[in-house]
Amino acid sequence: MSNARAIHLSRRGMLAAGGALGLGAVLAACGDEDAKSGGSDADASKAAAAPAGPWTFKDDRGTTAKADKVPSSIVAFIGVAAALHDYGVEVKGVFGPTTTKDGKADVQAGDLDVTKVTVLGNEWGQFNIEKYAALAPDLLVTTMFDSAGTLWYVPEESKEKILAVGAPTVGISVFDIQLDQPLQRMLELAKTLGADTASAKVTAAKKAFEDAAARLRAATKAKPNIKVLVGSASQDIFYVSGSNLSVDLEYFKALGVNFVEPSADALKASGGWYENLSWENVDKYKADVIMMDNRTSAIQPGDITEATWKQLPAVKAGQVIARNPEPILSYDKCVPLLTSLAEAIENAKKVS
Repeated sequence: MSNARAIHLSRRGMLAAGGALGLGAVLAACGDEDAKSGGSDADASKAAAAPAGPWTFKDDRGTTAKADKVPSSIVAFIGVAAALHDYGVEVKGVFGPTTTKDGKADVQAGDLDVTKVTVLGNEWGQFNIEKYAALAPDLLVTTMFDSAGTLWYVPEESKEKILAVGAPTVGISVFDIQLDQPLQRMLELAKTLGADTASAKVTAAKKAFEDAAARLRAATKAKPNIKVLVGSASQDIFYVSGSNLSVDLEYFKALGVNFVEPSADALKASGGWYENLSWENVDKYKADVIMMDNRTSAIQPGDITEATWKQLPAVKAGQVIARNPEPILSYDKCVPLLTSLAEAIENAKKVS
């Protein structure tokens, strides 16, 4: 998509749609309470003990963010905040889907304690500039879902006022690349912010990620004919994603996953992300496994009442799994994405 408005043209579409935006168990190798909290006291102290000298980081726009000292009043998109938290780097403020209607942490918050951060906006277009300025931010970090370097969830209409506050910005690209690349970039950013990226916890998480990738590759090699459809549900539309552009799907495809692919013409209207189907035509594509958007912006499989959905062979076989089109970019959080898909393919019956 060429800009934020185009990207958002349906958050429950492009992002929500599976292929739209590039997405289990907690990492066993880090299965202690420190892993659940996203960082040990030692990790936190090392982050706090980050060098006090000049700080720089060249982001994926090619822009070098600079500060006189390592940033300590960080504001980030919720998924980025969750990833940094896993590395022991804490933020002061967040924006993007942080809490659900019942006040619980959104799936994109990961292990972040959302009661301990200032929420600047919980929905698309929301960003409280007054609260942002009050935090005296020295860094703003988010992802980017296009080649133009649009900062995700930073409203275009108020972007200039937000930038005028003066904090340097960092954008991590999650557009048309494979998942392992932004994972590495987030790790590099965390290191500059004081994270101990050589810790036992991080090392174990990276090893678990590599092992999970190997498991998925083996599963697809053993069952190359298992077709996987990536979808997202809204009230009137069922979105079927293509496997290009999204970081998770491009990576899974490289590991051998046999995705259902809408035609280029069908994807054209969304810039290559997804195809819109009416619920009457939800059976257009044959699939053995269906990955469904698990974010709160999408209707969840258990809540879909459409008879056409219930009659899909993969649905009747119970071969539907969750997918987060906006993966939390820490190795710990990406392990379950690989593991759940590998397990689904290993156990899948050919029903298409």
